[in-house]
Amino acid sequence: MIETERLRLRPWRDADLPAFAKMNADPRVRRFFFALLTREQSDASVAFFRQMYEQDGFCFFAAEMRETSAFIGMIGIQRMNFPLPTVSPPAVEIGWRLQAESWGQGLATEGAQAALQVAFEKFQLPEVVAFTVPANLPSRRVMD
Repeated sequence: MIETERLRLRPWRDADLPAFAKMNADPRVRRFFFALLTREQSDASVAFFRQMYEQDGFCFFAAEMRETSAFIGMIGIQRMNFPLPTVSPPAVEIGWRLQAESWGQGLATEGAQAALQVAFEKFQLPEVVAFTVPANLPSRRVMD
């Protein structure tokens, strides 16, 4: 688990699945992806995150507000499971996806900074990569 001033990044719970599926079915959240996710696809993503956590000790964690424990999305690092032309395997990526109601508050940046600290200090990773489509300016700002 990773905690910041406002956030808790933690392993996934079954109770997170409906909120994560709702977020992945939101066209605003998925506007830079190929498609919305079905409930089954969203649940499969969480199963993959859980598998990565068991294997590596880190993953794209469930993100919640510390004060209320309200689920807001996912933030974390995980080993990439697909190749990119400019990235040498094995690579670890950082990622975030928040429900639209949580945008514009600096939460993705706060969580990403904490995840990077864990990546470099606890896991001694030599690098962490981030990528998005050029049009995704909000994510690019977090990357900067």
